Amino acid sequence: MKSDLDTLMQSKNLDAILVIGNGDHNPAMVYLTGGGHFGGAALFMKRDGNAVLLCNDMERDEAAKSGLTLIPASKYNYDELMKAANGNPTLASAIRYKRILTEQGIQGRIGIYGNVELGSSFAVFTHLQKLMPEIELVGESTSDSLFMKAMETKDAAEVERIRKMGAVTTEVVRRTAEYLTSREVRSDEVLLKEDGSPVTIGEVKSKINLWIAELGAENPEGTIFAIGRDAGVPHSAGNPVDLLRLGQTIVFDIYPCEAGGGYFYDFTRTWSLGYATPEAQKLYDEVKVVYDRLRDEFDLNAPLNNYQRRLCEWFEKNGHQTPLHTLAPVQGYVHSFSHGVGLNIHERPWSGLTASDDNILKPGVIFTSEPGLYYPDKGMGVRIEDTYWVRPDGGFEILAEYSYDFVLQMKKWKK
Repeated sequence: MKSDLDTLMQSKNLDAILVIGNGDHNPAMVYLTGGGHFGGAALFMKRDGNAVLLCNDMERDEAAKSGLTLIPASKYNYDELMKAANGNPTLASAIRYKRILTEQGIQGRIGIYGNVELGSSFAVFTHLQKLMPEIELVGESTSDSLFMKAMETKDAAEVERIRKMGAVTTEVVRRTAEYLTSREVRSDEVLLKEDGSPVTIGEVKSKINLWIAELGAENPEGTIFAIGRDAGVPHSAGNPVDLLRLGQTIVFDIYPCEAGGGYFYDFTRTWSLGYATPEAQKLYDEVKVVYDRLRDEFDLNAPLNNYQRRLCEWFEKNGHQTPLHTLAPVQGYVHSFSHGVGLNIHERPWSGLTASDDNILKPGVIFTSEPGLYYPDKGMGVRIEDTYWVRPDGGFEILAEYSYDFVLQMKKWKK
């Protein structure tokens, strides 16, 4: 949680942090400011929690919503900065950073975070390090960075925001199911639009995007809506020109976020319209059995990699390849079963076989459970996913309930 930042900075031997970039779609900045419509900002925070925000003058009202002390960019005359930098704009930015760091009394090791264009930022910080050899600019691995560690557990307000995104997500899924099952069906089992033309993956995804927007959310990472062979490739987004047909598996993985790049939700269902082939039904049943078994065995403070190993063992007993004994399998069970969800769609805790044992199901963690089986050569794939919260009392709660129906009955089709 944010209250852990000071302790985490101390554990990483950081005297201060610098977060750069826009106020939206920038997890570290959103985390500390609450987000907002301001760009090219820089947040300076010392270990004692004191923070200031450099912002564009035109966006000062938006930046002020953060509640932080603001430093207007106009405080540093751009012409004077450029003159001092002999016309070099990246050096001018570095000179401005030096002045702010000096004014704020920031010294020592400074961690750098934020979503920005890499090349120009690298140039600025290269200049800054030369201008201030007494400081040390520090970068971190994203997977276990200061912010990933802090964001791993959520407070009550964060949980409720993610819960609301779950309600938005499942409402979009409900509308999608209603749209699909209400279609006319052609003699070759292709779904039809009102004008008699075939329904395509691309058209369904356009409706999904519209419904997400209507409900006040965004879809920056896209949506997986894949049928047939593409359903057998876990992260295939789906071919926009593919037709919707009865009796083929559809993997629908949807992960929208709050408008402005806020909190995400993650959810997957697998459907077969009208009917399912025996082979597809068997595959679905296998995934549902292990999904239920995992849910029943979640235990407080257990490492997630333990569940990944057990999941692999269960699937291998049923004859499927898994990462446990197959290097980079392309069929069977091919991924890890969980990850954290928050301001990033993928964050701590991690669940891969090589994940460290400190990735645990502790109170405040919000995580996915998403086992799946994939057989692209057989034209099918199955994944089931819900997002869970580890409550303060140690219980486990799905943040948005939804039906696990595999076969969706068509309203205008007769066998």
